Amino acid sequence: MPNPPVGCVIVQGDEAVGLGFHPRAGEPHAEVFALRGAGARARGATAYVTLEPCHHHGRTPPCTEALITSGVRRVVVAALDPNPAVAGRGVQALRDAGINVAVGVLETQATRQQAGFRSLIVRGRPWVVAKYAMTLDGKVAAPDEGNGQVSGEVARARAMTWRNELDAVAVGSGTLHSDDPALTTRGLSGGRDARAVVFDRRARSSLQAHAWRPGSVLVTAPDANTSAFEAAGVTVVQTATLLDALTGLGRLDISSLLLEGGPGLLSAFLDAGLVDEVRVFIAPKLLGLGLSPLTSPARRMHEAQELRDVTVETLGPDVLVTGLLSDIPCL
Repeated sequence: MPNPPVGCVIVQGDEAVGLGFHPRAGEPHAEVFALRGAGARARGATAYVTLEPCHHHGRTPPCTEALITSGVRRVVVAALDPNPAVAGRGVQALRDAGINVAVGVLETQATRQQAGFRSLIVRGRPWVVAKYAMTLDGKVAAPDEGNGQVSGEVARARAMTWRNELDAVAVGSGTLHSDDPALTTRGLSGGRDARAVVFDRRARSSLQAHAWRPGSVLVTAPDANTSAFEAAGVTVVQTATLLDALTGLGRLDISSLLLEGGPGLLSAFLDAGLVDEVRVFIAPKLLGLGLSPLTSPARRMHEAQELRDVTVETLGPDVLVTGLLSDIPCL
């Protein structure tokens, strides 16, 4: 099970004396790094942490023990942990040790940051983020054009940060054939490549495509011949439905999935009700003829899927609109 993104700050008086975050599985948690930075100044201080401290032995010792031993006076927790191995036990252990604990401070912001972890714990599948860029008149590509750049450099750089933050990035076989994307993180110092996922129900994609690399995943139909992909070291998930495909990706510890495929893949996920979050770049361009981001049959306006918790941000000449289609899983 992948660990969640967690941050911790130790505050003594009005000064932050220790900062920490959890960098990767197997390494100390955010609280431990923050306490190390604070040293003796942690005694009597307040610890602010974005997720309930763990109270079980896993790859690392319980963070509750570290907090109790440090002598902190108060712990402020943004959100409770949905993991059944924690689920309130961390908070109770701190209170039993005489530490003042507050829960729910900036909970909305914290749970949104933890959406992938929460989705995997509660639903057994990744949090699905649909991302695309379109012109002002709603086109994602010109006719007969492959990988034309719709948005500007600032927007494209932001998209690279998502590939670094999310576990996997997905395209369909059509996009793989027409654009041959590498699906790597570019131009980001210290960035990592998300796991590449290709949806190809017939398993006929070329193994020469740049998306195939160690850790890549092929999602295909149960009756597809996948022997060549398996021989090449590609992980194969064979399922009949998109929901089962997401469950299969969840079993691979993929907690968040960035959909970067074309209109077919995006429409299929939307029609199945499996898109949790939408991130759309809108470029100040008018194209006229071109490809629309959705190929689904037209719906009546009152049937439109409406985003919640919408944010709008300017990135260079482009506008980024984000919003949720699903509730973030909680306890």
